[in-house]
Amino acid sequence: MTRDAQALTDDLCAALLTPRNREEMARLLTDLCTPSEIRTLAERWHVARLLDGSDLSYRDIHEATGVSTTTIVRVARFLRQEPNQGYRRAIDMLGTENAR
Repeated sequence: MTRDAQALTDDLCAALLTPRNREEMARLLTDLCTPSEIRTLAERWHVARLLDGSDLSYRDIHEATGVSTTTIVRVARFLRQEPNQGYRRAIDMLGTENAR
């Protein structure tokens, strides 16, 4: 048993790598998260895709999705400036899969 945030995060990452398809991932997310948490994650992902694939302004995205401009700005920062590049890698990987 641990309270170490990094160890807990590492364990969660390992669990998130276990689903073999979308159905299994959906089941894991349903068990792991509340419906509100899943919706929040889905909205952030949708905003990242909109920011990457369109010329919509933050206001346009807010009006189209209902996502707060604060969240849109945060997603944009992580997509474009932060070193993690998690959004970027996922978008690029999905683009590669869709091109096949």
